[in-house]
Amino acid sequence: MAHCDKTSTVRRLNRIEGQVRGVARMVEDERYCIDILHQVQAVKAALSKVEDAILSDHAAHCVAEAIASGDEADQRQKFSELVDLFGKVKR
Repeated sequence: MAHCDKTSTVRRLNRIEGQVRGVARMVEDERYCIDILHQVQAVKAALSKVEDAILSDHAAHCVAEAIASGDEADQRQKFSELVDLFGKVKR
């Protein structure tokens, strides 16, 4: 993650952390289930945006560098990492 805007990513993650604490308080306070579910959806969407930013950075830098290097072993490793990651998502 050396290339990504770390400050922005950490700021987003801190915001998400606050959202999750808020959801926990809603559960403790026995708030209406649909209101809690709306907040859970918001947390998932925010995490998805962070994931997209990190994935984009990985593709633009780490994968691109492996391709440009001509190192086939490194290219295979980067490709394998992505396949493994997305394979886990399907499970």
